[in-house]
Amino acid sequence: MPKAQRSPVEIEAVRQEIMALALEIIVSDGFDGLSMRKLAARLNVTAKTIYNYFHNKDELYLCLLTKGFAELLDRFEAAVQPYTEPMDRFAAAVRAYIDFGLQNAHIYNLMFTWHVPKYNDYLGSPMEWTARAELETALKAADFFIGLIKACLGDSVTPKESDIRFEMIQIWSHLHGFIAGVNNHLLDYLHDDPISLKERIIDRALASSRREMDALKKRLALKIVTNTRPHRTREEE
Repeated sequence: MPKAQRSPVEIEAVRQEIMALALEIIVSDGFDGLSMRKLAARLNVTAKTIYNYFHNKDELYLCLLTKGFAELLDRFEAAVQPYTEPMDRFAAAVRAYIDFGLQNAHIYNLMFTWHVPKYNDYLGSPMEWTARAELETALKAADFFIGLIKACLGDSVTPKESDIRFEMIQIWSHLHGFIAGVNNHLLDYLHDDPISLKERIIDRALASSRREMDALKKRLALKIVTNTRPHRTREEE
């Protein structure tokens, strides 16, 4: 009898198993150490079997990244859902980001820390469209965070896109530095229990963001007043 075909659920389960093992290999052997043959040997199947689920290791790697950014976006959306005040939603997203990075160190490092291929490395290659799908998923997570910052600034001012992105980069750099320091154990040489600093790091990051956003709102409001103030003629002076 011919072998029964796997159901979509079974196929997805196998894909998830392959991706989980691929991440383990990248962690231990680096991106260059990942191969379909090595995956097959670990799973005790033929390399051909792996190719039934992924065209090559680059597609597998890009699917891993896409999955990571999709999960991060899910975390953001779930974290802010109970709140209505913009700053409370922003704070919830900040906490969700820290928790994601600390609870999922390996995929976080693959997404943000390790020197691995990025979208531009796939331009002009057969993997370009797969890489674009990964990039678009990553940008959705970034855009969600940017939307939270815009909401905190309110409707009374209209900041430049560059100002918004600067605020995002500043808070991300603050959070990423802590996450990376914990995940790569560098902070172990500076503190007996780096994880215990999490709440202080979050409080400082939020306080800094509030100050920066308040200062930006004041600068923009002053600019509006200055631009709308009528100019006096020489006769009026």
